[in-house]
Amino acid sequence: MRIVFLLCSFLSLFFASELITPLPLHINYDKSKAILGKKLFFDPVLSKDNTISCAHCHNLQEGGDDGLEVSVGIDGKLGSINAPTVLNSVYNIAQFWDGRAKNLQAQAIEPIHNPVEMGIEDTKALLKKLKNNGYEKLFFEVYTDGLSLKNLVDAIAEFEKALITPNSRFDRYLKGESILSQEELSGYELFKSIGCISCHNGILLGGNFYQKVGIYEPYYADENLGRFSVTKLEEDKYYFKVPTLRNISKTAPYLHHGKVTSLKDTIQIMAYHQLGRELETLERDLIYKFLLTLDGDIPEILNEK
Repeated sequence: MRIVFLLCSFLSLFFASELITPLPLHINYDKSKAILGKKLFFDPVLSKDNTISCAHCHNLQEGGDDGLEVSVGIDGKLGSINAPTVLNSVYNIAQFWDGRAKNLQAQAIEPIHNPVEMGIEDTKALLKKLKNNGYEKLFFEVYTDGLSLKNLVDAIAEFEKALITPNSRFDRYLKGESILSQEELSGYELFKSIGCISCHNGILLGGNFYQKVGIYEPYYADENLGRFSVTKLEEDKYYFKVPTLRNISKTAPYLHHGKVTSLKDTIQIMAYHQLGRELETLERDLIYKFLLTLDGDIPEILNEK
């Protein structure tokens, strides 16, 4: 494992300039579907007791998560894992920490049926409730076959597809602007040289593969076995989808268990367990300042009606 990681680190340094790409300023999506999906995303009618909406766990004006260690669902029930951001999630290799949903459509349906989150047991009853709340007409305006569970999750997924946060200061730097300070540039160089980029690369600086938590030093913060819960393969224990670093300053608390409230502490923890390195305070602070450059714009779709 360590040999493979060291090889990946070497390749990451060699090809560092190609490993990270900026988010596009715009993404193609079906506006009529997305606007319908937006209405659904913010509507607690999708939950059993009409108290929980998708937005309840994903604050789109902030980091796209809920800022809690674990989310709170119907009847005050607590989830078992930290809610990941929904922002830019269209670029993930899969959805959820364990990657059990292959795309946004597969992800959108899970919270609705999850007994801890939105608690819908009867799909027919949900569709009837939506019809009684005026959604039948809205669906026929967008879908030729009208209101259905398939179209429901398709609309939500189309809205989530549009939730990109482009134009971060780092993206502008990647496009050629001299916009970063010397400290931020030094943080980026450290991010590459010590090996953070080995896992946090691609358009999301993460989200594109699975990695074990605790490569150099074991890390057992909870009982969650990660990817193993999907594959049942022993070698997948403690593997999780690498989280995106975009808008990372807004998505505290951190890690899959949500037990770390400080981004600076998270940097230290990851350097120690994933890279086998204890960072000096200055090194940590420089990487932290680089990470602050990854905050992007609020998604345009939020201003659409």
